Amino acid sequence: MIVLYHCMSARSFRPLWMLEELQVAYELRMLPFPPRVHAREFLVINPLGTVPAMFDGQLLMTESSAICEYLAVRHNTDGLQVSVEEPDFGLYLNWLHFGESTLTFPQSLILRYASFETPSRRIPQVAQDYTRWFLGRLKAIDRALAGRSYLCQERFTGADISVGYALMLAEFIGLGEQFPERVQQYWTRLQQRTGYEKALAAQYQAAKDQGVPDTHSPLVGT
Repeated sequence: MIVLYHCMSARSFRPLWMLEELQVAYELRMLPFPPRVHAREFLVINPLGTVPAMFDGQLLMTESSAICEYLAVRHNTDGLQVSVEEPDFGLYLNWLHFGESTLTFPQSLILRYASFETPSRRIPQVAQDYTRWFLGRLKAIDRALAGRSYLCQERFTGADISVGYALMLAEFIGLGEQFPERVQQYWTRLQQRTGYEKALAAQYQAAKDQGVPDTHSPLVGT
């Protein structure tokens, strides 16, 4: 049984979404955000205190994009990975990591310096600068979607989950109205997937069942 440790709408939503797309059995264990502060017992499982943390048997993985690739390879039945024999294999790997390293990174700084820090430690200029940085990177997605519905091989893959989560986070922090038109259409298309809808429902139901308040979310702060 796969066990996924998750905070509401955190980066761990990527593997949760992938699990639902693959229809793989898993156990979802919800944590308050940030777990290193509100669930210190979690440090025994992941000393970094970050999510995701996913166990597949004895294997522990903690990087959201890597987990998506692992799951797609191990459990793929619907083409959610791009194989080395396919023309878009390189693009697939690039977009898979672009979602985290290029898109989610600046959002982390926006959230920290606009919301998470105490008022005296907030730095509006940092938040503004990295907002522009993030929106500028959306141009690459906009260009890539010209004539395409998805980023690779004209089908939904793990790369769309990686980038899609970054768009989800951007919308939650108020940047959705600034998406380029093709990016907005793409994001709307992703939200219509059954796997996405089930992942959303799963996290809210698990949080309710396990007594983890919705307010302990990276999108709300602590």
